[in-house]
Amino acid sequence: MLRVMNHPKRIGFLSFGHWHPAGGLTNSAADSLRQTVELAVAAEEIGIDGAFVRVHHFARQLGSPFPLLAAIGVKTSRSRSARA
Repeated sequence: MLRVMNHPKRIGFLSFGHWHPAGGLTNSAADSLRQTVELAVAAEEIGIDGAFVRVHHFARQLGSPFPLLAAIGVKTSRSRSARA
């Protein structure tokens, strides 16, 4: 017998949070982190359920993603955040 689970689909996004001292689309590592939080807030406003961030072990701005995930949690009310 086939059971159909009637769970709503969830959708999320993955942010790479790229910034490099040699140049890029952001002015600083702080700008990159700020933009990731702003992206999570905007995503929640349009109905996206979650945010995932990459761990960049050798990049100072994302070597430890938990402060970023905490900042996303403070600014959003229903989004789930996780590290990838």
